[in-house]
Amino acid sequence: MFSKSIRALCAVVMTALPLAAVAQVPADKLVEKYSALAGSTSNAEALVSGLREDKKVTLNSRTSSASFTPPTSKMGYGNVDNALALAEASLKQQGITNPTPEQLKAALVGGTVNGTKLDGVLTMRASGEGWGNIAHSLGINMGDVKRSDVAAQHAETAHGAERSARPEKPERPEKPERPERPERPGKGR
Repeated sequence: MFSKSIRALCAVVMTALPLAAVAQVPADKLVEKYSALAGSTSNAEALVSGLREDKKVTLNSRTSSASFTPPTSKMGYGNVDNALALAEASLKQQGITNPTPEQLKAALVGGTVNGTKLDGVLTMRASGEGWGNIAHSLGINMGDVKRSDVAAQHAETAHGAERSARPEKPERPEKPERPERPERPGKGR
């Protein structure tokens, strides 16, 4: 009886391990994708895990730091991606491509950036707004944001190399003519 329990427990653990590894893959991709926005890999990790798990996020740079707790509850990877993409687009509208921790915090939870008050992507989401409405209120087209993501993915898979042109399709061979059917004897009398 004891050995059956251990075998069952081992089976459960062995089944769960691959799932834990698979769950980490989207997090790694998001960290890589938003490291430049966050200013470092550790800041991107803090953002992704903080938004995903609804925990305090602390962003650091050489000269400053900022902390916030997401106003949203736990978010899926798609929602984390949407929030960070919209925050990045919002900052780009302000002419900011390398935000400070305070500027990134303002874009996510609200605050002032270059004299402009930002409502904060996460704050709007927590109030029940959908991603399309949030993008619209920021003057951003969500489709454009997602298309630029897809374009970046395609460029990444091509590794900057020009894609080769498709080879020409070979011409279809003509079908041979069908021979006429011989008449059946005794028919047609």
